[in-house]
Amino acid sequence: MKYPGGIKRIAENLEIPTNYGNRGMELEKELNDTNRYYLDNNIAFIYKKPTPIKITKTEYKNNGKIIKEAFFDSPSTTDYNGLYNGKYIDFEAKETTSKTSFPLANIHKHQITHIRNINNNSGICFLIVRFTTLNETYLLPSYSFLKYIDNNQKKSIPRKYFQENGYIIHDKYIPRIDYLEIVNKVYGGANLGNN
Repeated sequence: MKYPGGIKRIAENLEIPTNYGNRGMELEKELNDTNRYYLDNNIAFIYKKPTPIKITKTEYKNNGKIIKEAFFDSPSTTDYNGLYNGKYIDFEAKETTSKTSFPLANIHKHQITHIRNINNNSGICFLIVRFTTLNETYLLPSYSFLKYIDNNQKKSIPRKYFQENGYIIHDKYIPRIDYLEIVNKVYGGANLGNN
């Protein structure tokens, strides 16, 4: 295309609005894609738990109902649960922008109780924590997580603890976050159903 003067003018100082609505959702999206891969390939059946809400006000618009008002009905436990090789699997997924530690304020007391219950009843339970600014994702087994919180009064878990007691999950193409590769190493993989 011929532009006046032979030069195409590009708008300068074009400000692109920042969308903060999906911050913290990248890990969840990648885990959901990974779980879909596991499901489609009959490897594991792991699902994102819906947040329990109670709807108090709705409105009808166009083709359906719109929720206008709702509140959290009861505290949720962890983010994901399901079945892998005949064993119950349950985990919480979190992201942090900190380069040095994971704030324990991100895990609620009822979630710690739930993690302890799964751990004490021989379920597979862990945390997946992503240090977003470092692009590092760790799987921290429940026993290592509980050991830390039972023996420390700190408000966060140092990244070094993840490096020494957790397992880094390397990004892959498909599945993106192959956490079952780590579960196989930590919990015995194919022998899980034979306990």
